Amino acid sequence: MKRGSVIGNIAKDLGLEVGKLSARNARIETEDNDRRYCDINLRSGELTVAERIDREELCGEKPSCVLKFELLLEGPLELHRISLLIQDINDNAPSFPTDIIKLEIRESADKGARYRVNAPHDADIGQNDVQSYTIQRNEHFVLNIQTTSAGSKYCELVLDKELDREEQQEIKLLLTALDGGSPQRSGTVAIQVTVLDANDNAPVFSQSVYEASLPENSPLKTSVITVRATDADEGVNGEVTYELTRLSDKSRKLFSLDRKTGEITVTGEVDFEEESRYEMFVEAKDGYGLSSDAKVIITISDVNDNVPVIYLKSLNNPVPENVSPGTEVGIINVQDRDSEKNRQVLCFIQQNVPFKLIPSIKNYYSLVTTDILDRELVSDYNITVTATDQGSPPLSSLKTVHLSVADVNDNPPVFEEQSYSAYVTENNKPGHTLCSVTAVDRDWRQNGTVIYSLTPGEVNGAPVSSSISVHGDTGVIQSVRSFDYEQFRSFTVMIMARDNGSPPLSSNVTVSVFITDVNDNSPQILYPAPEGNSFMTELVPKAAQGGSLVSKVIAVDSDSGQNAWLSYHIIKSTDAGLFTIGLHSGEIRTQRDISESDNMKQNLIVAVKDNGQPSLSATCALFLLISDNLAEVPELKDMAYEDNGSKLTSYLIIALVSVSTFFLTFIIIILGLRFCRRRKPRLFFDGAVALPSSYLPPNYADVDGTGTLRSTYNYDAYLTTGSRTSDFKFVRSYNDNTLLADQTLRKTPTDFEEAFGDLDVSPEVL
Repeated sequence: MKRGSVIGNIAKDLGLEVGKLSARNARIETEDNDRRYCDINLRSGELTVAERIDREELCGEKPSCVLKFELLLEGPLELHRISLLIQDINDNAPSFPTDIIKLEIRESADKGARYRVNAPHDADIGQNDVQSYTIQRNEHFVLNIQTTSAGSKYCELVLDKELDREEQQEIKLLLTALDGGSPQRSGTVAIQVTVLDANDNAPVFSQSVYEASLPENSPLKTSVITVRATDADEGVNGEVTYELTRLSDKSRKLFSLDRKTGEITVTGEVDFEEESRYEMFVEAKDGYGLSSDAKVIITISDVNDNVPVIYLKSLNNPVPENVSPGTEVGIINVQDRDSEKNRQVLCFIQQNVPFKLIPSIKNYYSLVTTDILDRELVSDYNITVTATDQGSPPLSSLKTVHLSVADVNDNPPVFEEQSYSAYVTENNKPGHTLCSVTAVDRDWRQNGTVIYSLTPGEVNGAPVSSSISVHGDTGVIQSVRSFDYEQFRSFTVMIMARDNGSPPLSSNVTVSVFITDVNDNSPQILYPAPEGNSFMTELVPKAAQGGSLVSKVIAVDSDSGQNAWLSYHIIKSTDAGLFTIGLHSGEIRTQRDISESDNMKQNLIVAVKDNGQPSLSATCALFLLISDNLAEVPELKDMAYEDNGSKLTSYLIIALVSVSTFFLTFIIIILGLRFCRRRKPRLFFDGAVALPSSYLPPNYADVDGTGTLRSTYNYDAYLTTGSRTSDFKFVRSYNDNTLLADQTLRKTPTDFEEAFGDLDVSPEVL
């Protein structure tokens, strides 16, 4: 039957009220407390199938299969015995011991000769066992069905037509065994008949039934019984061999038969509690296939090898400390799988606890209080229950029952640490685990169950719940969103731990979250300005010597630490060996003295890289003009957008202008150099571009002090005639000293007036 199938209504049969079954904790208990095949529906009182019942597994070949269990009710304790008769269904097909049966028959055999065929094994019983046989149509044999004294049916091959070995040496037949179940099941075996000479005597057993008794736990190779059969024939026809047939899989694992001597020995672990009786058949067969069989019955005797088992059926735990003496707090059941005296058990507890055992129905005991309980004196009891059987020698077992006295909620949760710190890299994924907080509550059960939650607050102007979350049960803190180190670098939240007591108690702890930087910002070039509509060109004197400062690339990085350490590289230039750039300063200097053969217009492409992993970079373009006079400069707008195809034309124009003005330019350069050297020897050679204030963020300084600007520079502007409409600027740098970000050299307008007089353009200070 399927699980949940209704067997009957116990409540109706016993006259019990269905509504009280649940209140009295009605349940089905088995004697060995192993597998529960039946259960009771507390709402209807029906007995239902809890697990599929296999009659063959439980009872084997027993004609009657009965399951015994008990219905137990509490308050007051009530016990009813239930016996369930398991009816067999036809769920097993007949199975022959071998796939092929070999028979050797002499050709001189007379018509009507009979040859017995081993009966197949069918685990079912009664009508579901083997009932009939059929054989493949042939001209030599017919079937004759016989019934043994034990009630099993076997078949005989009856020779219907004499054999002729010269005509046919071998005959193959298909035998089918049918049981009487519905639906009907069958099993087949091939019969191979070899035609030989006559063998007219079958082996005969000394007994038709052999019985033996075997103690359980017998060692391996223990002799159980020896069967014996004789054959009146001589020679090969009289040699008898033995074989076990029609035995269950369990019997096949426990016993073996010596084919020559007929001795049955133990080959497995024999347990009385698993099976107390085994039945099998032994077939005796002579050299040419004649055979007979005898039944063997092996009875297993019990040995006191199972200790009593103590089961705690119910326990009121914890027990309120105000219960009165004599209150039932638990039910104990004691079982022993042995039989007779070996299963009679006595049960008791020690005398130094305020509890005692009162015998109840069968092997049930009630655990009751004998005195008033006081939790302030004793909060826990370990009650040792001892059970001893009456076997020889007796066996005992112990079970400790832990009983607690009920508590009140008087302890708040306590965090393991006074404060917690968590570190997380920026750009983290939502759901990233930051850290875990743990609080311990010394109370019991719900009074000691801790629930974690966020205390309301704000993080960077937003509710704290939009940034992090805390798991209510585990205390694991996770991010709700991705953090940006450039927006904020740390924040503090408050976590509350609350228990489930009534009223609840709570405590708080501070969690500090620190965000670490990752390289997610490319360098930002402040000067020269990013490529666009604006156009700026640096003027480099023709007399500039090697190592002269001609310009400077200024860049910053929003990251911090090594992610903001910048390096500068020239990746493309008009003349590869003319200019070099400081790896960390960004200063562009000449590598050698400028010669007349150098290209007047120099284009540089500079890459700025940070030190992050992976490194990020940015590029900019600088336009340098080697000239001492603005009059020599062609239209500037053509410089920024000229292509390779127009360079030759530009060179010809410059050469023409240079030849026509060579003499005048030479005189101007000589006079200019002498005049400048009198005032400041490095006036033009150390010139650099003046950086307008719009290129730098207001009050820019590197907070971490990592130095995205390796040196602090201050530039003064020198303007040429007509500078109001020109993009050229000659500047003088103050780089004699390196200043910190908060000590940047500043000049007042008065200082500039003293050096250069009244100018229309205000100097820029970096």
